[in-house]
Amino acid sequence: MIREEVRQLLIPAMFNAAVQAGASIMNVYRAEGNSEFELKSDSTPLTEADHLAHKTIRDALGFTRIPILSEEGREMRYDERRNWELYWLVDPLDGTAEFIRGNHEFTVNIALMAHKKCAFSAVYVPYFEKIYLAERGRGAFLKEHVVAREDSKASYEEIVAGLVRLPFFASRPHDHLKVAVSRSYKNADTFRVIDFLKGGFPDLELVEQGSSYKFCLLAEGRIDYYPRTSPTYDWDTAAGELILDESGGRTDVLTREGTAGKLRYNEEDLRNPWFVARSKFCPPTENPRKE
Repeated sequence: MIREEVRQLLIPAMFNAAVQAGASIMNVYRAEGNSEFELKSDSTPLTEADHLAHKTIRDALGFTRIPILSEEGREMRYDERRNWELYWLVDPLDGTAEFIRGNHEFTVNIALMAHKKCAFSAVYVPYFEKIYLAERGRGAFLKEHVVAREDSKASYEEIVAGLVRLPFFASRPHDHLKVAVSRSYKNADTFRVIDFLKGGFPDLELVEQGSSYKFCLLAEGRIDYYPRTSPTYDWDTAAGELILDESGGRTDVLTREGTAGKLRYNEEDLRNPWFVARSKFCPPTENPRKE
């Protein structure tokens, strides 16, 4: 349990780090020639905005003296991090492919992990000026009109003022199943899952969406179901997963035998298995991987 005075220190630190990183990203996004990138070892793109956002978050959270595991520091050895009881898990720019394409669907993900579980998290969508916040056992919330600012110094009281609890859409399923898929990282297994779902929901609607914003749309109740069969890592999911959980939805590992519990964090291999995420209002579905 995180003490109240520590909680009221760390939540603003997380919030302001996300907003400041968003400002670093938007400065590059609005500049000419922002599509230059290099490829990481897993063939995913890396831009100047990734580097700047990483540095911004590192500097903003440095005073907490809590270690940071970031996508841009992914080479950290397991022996260095395996016994961490408390750490920040960060994706400075989630949705780099969407950033490069200019479709606005990119986020900043920050999660505070305690004993390998997310204690609280933020997903900031700087282009849309929306930040999603969650705290284990206290709910998930949306704050709008949060402008990306390099000098963001919001207090705890300013952050909690005007928060809207999630979900806030009608407490019933949509007329037809709304299924989110990654805009950039669909694969053949994704379409096999979709084909299976069509057996029970022939009029399902596909919603292409980039980044962890998909978790946030599930938490709002705008979409119902999100299968992921292409690679993701700890920093892609932890912040969004808590926001979804605290809104009444859930995320489960997907195996051929069925769902197999929650995603696990800070393992030796930081890659996630297949998973499915469901909103609070998602109707029951069979296992789409069963053979």
